[in-house]
Amino acid sequence: MHKYSPAESVHALGHQSLRDPAITFWAARINNQLAACGAIKQLSSTAAEIKSMKTHPDYLRQGIAEKILIKIIEEAQRRDYCSLYLETGSHEAFIPAIKLYKKYGFTDCEPFADYKPDPYSLFMCKTL
Repeated sequence: MHKYSPAESVHALGHQSLRDPAITFWAARINNQLAACGAIKQLSSTAAEIKSMKTHPDYLRQGIAEKILIKIIEEAQRRDYCSLYLETGSHEAFIPAIKLYKKYGFTDCEPFADYKPDPYSLFMCKTL
C-alpha cells in the first residue's frame, strides 16, 4: 500500500495492533505458505470494519481473498452487526479489491470512525 499512497494515508494494521481485543484476524495458508489474510475490528455493538485484507502475490486472482471476505461477512452477521465498513485505496491497483467488495454489496460511503476525507482512500459500507 505504501507503493500507492503516502504514509499518512495508509491505514493497515501493524502486527502489534492484532493484539487489540476488538480485532479478529483470519489467515489462509496453502502448503503452509500464507496466501491471504483479513481482519475485522469492532467499532461498536452494531458495526465493524474490515481491516488488512491482503493476498500474497503468488495467489492473486485465485478466489482466496473472496473466501476470507465471505468468512468476515459471516462472522459480522453472526455477531449481529448492522453495518460493515471498510477503507481501501483509491489507486487503480485497488480496482480488483473494489470490484470484489461491490460484488458482495458494499457501496461507497463517507469516512467513518476516525477517518478523514482523503484522496488516497475509498470508504465503503455494507448493510447486514
